[in-house]
Amino acid sequence: MNDMIFSPSFGNRPSSFVGRDEMLEQLVGGLTSAPGSRERAVVLLGQRGSGKTVLLWELADRMRQQNFVVATPTIVSESMLERIVEKIIDDADAASKGKTRISGGSVGVFGFSAGLQLQREAHEPGSPQHQLTQLCRTLTKQGRGVLILVDELQANTPEVKQLIITYQELVGEGLNVAIVLAGLPGAVSATLNDKVLTFLNRARKIALEPLALGDVDAFLARSFRKIGLSIDGDLRRTASAFTAGSPYLLQLVGHNTVQYAEPDGAVTAETLADALRTSQEDFENDVCRTTLAALSEKDVKFLEALAVEGAESSMAAIADRMGVTPDYAQKYRKRLIDAGIIQVAGRGRVAMAVPYLSDHLQRQRN
Repeated sequence: MNDMIFSPSFGNRPSSFVGRDEMLEQLVGGLTSAPGSRERAVVLLGQRGSGKTVLLWELADRMRQQNFVVATPTIVSESMLERIVEKIIDDADAASKGKTRISGGSVGVFGFSAGLQLQREAHEPGSPQHQLTQLCRTLTKQGRGVLILVDELQANTPEVKQLIITYQELVGEGLNVAIVLAGLPGAVSATLNDKVLTFLNRARKIALEPLALGDVDAFLARSFRKIGLSIDGDLRRTASAFTAGSPYLLQLVGHNTVQYAEPDGAVTAETLADALRTSQEDFENDVCRTTLAALSEKDVKFLEALAVEGAESSMAAIADRMGVTPDYAQKYRKRLIDAGIIQVAGRGRVAMAVPYLSDHLQRQRN
C-alpha cells in the first residue's frame, strides 16, 4: 500500500508532530516575548531520533508567521557565522518578493529600497559578527525579528563561542533577536560548562522526553485508518509500545507496518512481527551504531556491562563486570548520564535511555 503519512528519515518533516504541538506553541510564545527575555534563548536537548531537527524546521515556519526573519538550522562549522548571515539575507529576500514596487526603485531585501544598500554592505569585507549586527539593527528598526537556529551543537567550539558572544552583544543592544540551539545532551552539557558561555545557563532548556504512548497509539490509529489499514486494537497497541516513545521509531514502525501489510490492507500478527523486526534493525543501524561510534572504549565497556542483564543493572554489578572499582565506574556513569545514553533507575541502579541499545550490544557480544 502507499505510505502517505510516515517519513522515516533523519530531518524529514513528519505529517504530524505527535505530542509536541503544545511544546511548539509555548516555544513560539517565548521566542516572541519582549527582546532580552530569557525565553528568547532556548536549548533543545535530545538524543538521536528524538526529533530535534524537524522541530527546528517547524519553528522556522511558525516564526516567519510572527514577522521574523529566520536563519534556518545551521550545523556548527568553521563558516557558521557566514552561513547565518547569508541565510538571514536569503530569508528576508524571499519574504519581500511579490511586494509592491515603490517610487524610485523597488522594495528591497529588507522591505524597503535602503535595504539594498545594506545587503551590499553585508557582503563587503568585515567580520561576520559586524555583518550580523548590521542586519539585526536594520530588521529591528523595521519591527521585524531575527531567529537564529543551530543544529548539532558541538561542545566548546570556537564558532559556537563566537556566536554566543555576538548574540549576547545583540541582546545587550536591545535588538529583536532570538536563538535556539539543539544538540545531544552530552555536547550541550559540555558547552554550558564552558566559562565563556555561562550566559547560556540562563537560557530555557527543554529536554525532548519520549512521546506518551497514548499519543503514539492515537496517532497510529488515525494514520492507519486514513491509509486504509485494518489492524486489531491489541496489535496496534503492541506497535505503539514498541516505539518506546521515540519519534524516529514511530516513523519506522508506521512505515514498515504499511509496507508489510497484506494487499487488502490487513495487518496480521505475522506481518506486524516482520514490520517491528525491520524497524528495530533500522533503528539499531541508524541510532545505536551512531551513538556507540561517538563514545570512548571505556564508555562502551560500561554499556556492555550494563547490557548483560538487559536494559537495567546495579552499579555494583557493572563495576564488577568491568573489573574496576565502584568509584572508577561512577566516572563513566556520570559521563553517560550527561550524554543522555543512560538514566538513573533507582538507588544505585542505571538503565539504558536509548531504546534497543542493550539488544544491540548483546547481539554484538554474541
